[in-house]
Amino acid sequence: MATADNNLSQYDRSKVPDGKNIRIALIVSEWNQEITEALFQGAKNTLVDHNVSVKNIVRVDVPGSFELIYGASSAQRMDFDAIIAIGCVIQGETRHFEFISNAVVQGIKDLNLNGKAPVVFCVLTDETIKQSKARSGGAKGNKGVEAAFTALRIINL
Repeated sequence: MATADNNLSQYDRSKVPDGKNIRIALIVSEWNQEITEALFQGAKNTLVDHNVSVKNIVRVDVPGSFELIYGASSAQRMDFDAIIAIGCVIQGETRHFEFISNAVVQGIKDLNLNGKAPVVFCVLTDETIKQSKARSGGAKGNKGVEAAFTALRIINL
């Protein structure tokens, strides 16, 4: 696993541009809400820590991870510098996990190719809730922090 020895919340602060005057939308799935709320808090706190004004951070809740695509697409039509799609899909007993995970990855990829604002992928696709908890504020850090770091850097490309 790619994050076996990594804490997602550790990064080089000197590589993060100042967030002053940056507008960011956080599209948050309500499914697996305990996890997505922790990811949202990690992202929001990191953005604020890098001088993004709270008034310039807009949260939009969507029912599930599949709906992140529509939420992010809608946000691209507004005046945001970046969008962070926050979700969590956990392996179950059916192939639903594969279908949703693949659709979300492809949808966000398409938005990045065709939209005016970058969409940062902050969707956990884990086998167990334990793995998701580890990546949303547990032993592996918080992928929301990583997504905020990525958003601030990608804006300046």
